[in-house]
Amino acid sequence: MFRIRRIHDDLLPVNKEAIRQVQSILDEQFPGLAAGEREKIISNLRDPFAQRFRAILHVAEKQNGPIQGFALVLHEPTLNFFYLDYIASRAGLTSRGIGGALYQRIREEALASGTQAVYFECLPDDPADCKDKKDLAANRARLRFYEHFGARPLIDNDYTKPLSDSGDDMPYLVVDTLGNGKPPRRKSVQAVARAILERKYATLCPPEYVEAVVASFREDPVPLREPRYQKPKTQTPVPPPIHLGEKIVLYVNAAHDIHHVHDRGYVEAPVRVRRIMQELDKTAAFELKTAPKTPLEVIKQVHDRGFVEYVKKICLAVPEGQSVYPYVFPIRNASRPPIDLAMRAGYYCIDTFTPLNRNAFLAARGAVDCALAGAGAIRDGHHLAYALVRPPGHHAERRVFGGFCYFNNSALAAQALSELGRVAVLDVDYHHGNGTQDIFSAREDVLTVSIHGHPRFAYPYFSGFAEEQGEGAGMGFNLNLPLPEQVDGTRYHAVLDKALGRIRRFSPVALVVALGLDPAKGDPTGTWSLLAGDFHENGRRIGALGLPTLVVQEGGYRTRTLGVNARSFFEGMMKGSREK
Repeated sequence: MFRIRRIHDDLLPVNKEAIRQVQSILDEQFPGLAAGEREKIISNLRDPFAQRFRAILHVAEKQNGPIQGFALVLHEPTLNFFYLDYIASRAGLTSRGIGGALYQRIREEALASGTQAVYFECLPDDPADCKDKKDLAANRARLRFYEHFGARPLIDNDYTKPLSDSGDDMPYLVVDTLGNGKPPRRKSVQAVARAILERKYATLCPPEYVEAVVASFREDPVPLREPRYQKPKTQTPVPPPIHLGEKIVLYVNAAHDIHHVHDRGYVEAPVRVRRIMQELDKTAAFELKTAPKTPLEVIKQVHDRGFVEYVKKICLAVPEGQSVYPYVFPIRNASRPPIDLAMRAGYYCIDTFTPLNRNAFLAARGAVDCALAGAGAIRDGHHLAYALVRPPGHHAERRVFGGFCYFNNSALAAQALSELGRVAVLDVDYHHGNGTQDIFSAREDVLTVSIHGHPRFAYPYFSGFAEEQGEGAGMGFNLNLPLPEQVDGTRYHAVLDKALGRIRRFSPVALVVALGLDPAKGDPTGTWSLLAGDFHENGRRIGALGLPTLVVQEGGYRTRTLGVNARSFFEGMMKGSREK
């Protein structure tokens, strides 16, 4: 068994190793490759339009094992076509279905991108054009393979015209119309042929050769060769199902609903996760996985040890069905906390409405497990992951809890990913992520960016000001973007672009998005007016960064629109990711 995964960049170690193995397959299967072709894979991923094409690399790999094969596609979004540059399996694996699975994924992604056709080159299967019998057999096998998908060579043209009098064995231009059953129009084929010859073969094809080949496509539509290897009754082209690309790995805090506070005004309720899941289930975009348990010691990597032990001790000591609310705050002598555990709650808390109880601790542990599992998925090469958790976490600072938050899920995920290199945290909750800022304020390897309601009117009131830019080595690596009470989608998108620009300049290996859906119109904890379409656009712009991204659920409390807004955000993310 193998999985097909898109490689978006060479930033993560797992992707670097995948590209190294792809290059070894290139050397193995294409020994006569021109100098620089193997290195071009990396340069094309770093600069997707280096050849005025957008490079898309897929690999077939065993789970945590070697690369079995790969496919490299060049996408031309303006002319709206895919050009299949390479597709190959490792030696000895050509009959394992790897090539078929890779090519089917390409077809699916082409349709999802709105592409009209996939073009590629195949060497001739006619004995008059290929004298070597071994090569001829290989060419026939290759064209038979593609004909199975409905792809056929374009005929009555000079694409096979040799570059010189001594030239031989020139390729056909083959087209897969993705099941629409119609041959392509002349104008479109001419533009495709010109793009391929002028860009991919810029150093080989002189202008007069290009013009002659382009002009040779005279018929409209351009005719296709009759099927040669498939029976007519099996030749009816069938479009592949539209595939959203690699699925988003989803971790849900399954035991979140044990934490259910019935006190009036406590809006952080189990229905939040249910409403989101109801909408996500309507898509085929998610792959649900189970998060493994993580040791309590891991939480102490970002939280004070005494704080973590206190939360565990008091929560497990509170009688079932009861809660402790902080109401004594030691501002006069913070160095001498009260002996009584219940009285000590205010020593570790920033407000009076976040209760401590047995299930709060257990649910918070489950949320941490999901966030860290999501970080692990990113580390293993998944491009998008989502930790759908409650309670949220971004208000939990190094040694205090509050704002419905106990442990900082987003910060713990960022800490885990920081082992790979620089990490950015983008907090798009309506409320400032004071906890994440506090935890990373003195670090230069983690950039924290928060878009939120101005603290003069929005919780937590004491942090989130624009002048808070970090401290010590972290100075300049915290960006707060506080906004006024009334914000619509247009205003929000302009500020989001500023945040994304800062993230691009930081050049992280991964991104953690602290997803608050409380900027929505009508949210009981906010004042902004973002609609489903605005969340879709937010997701699209974030996805277009092209970074491996873990989304961690934070706030969002208008349950009537919560699920729709979440689904819209992720549909936008996947769209933006495909555009990158």
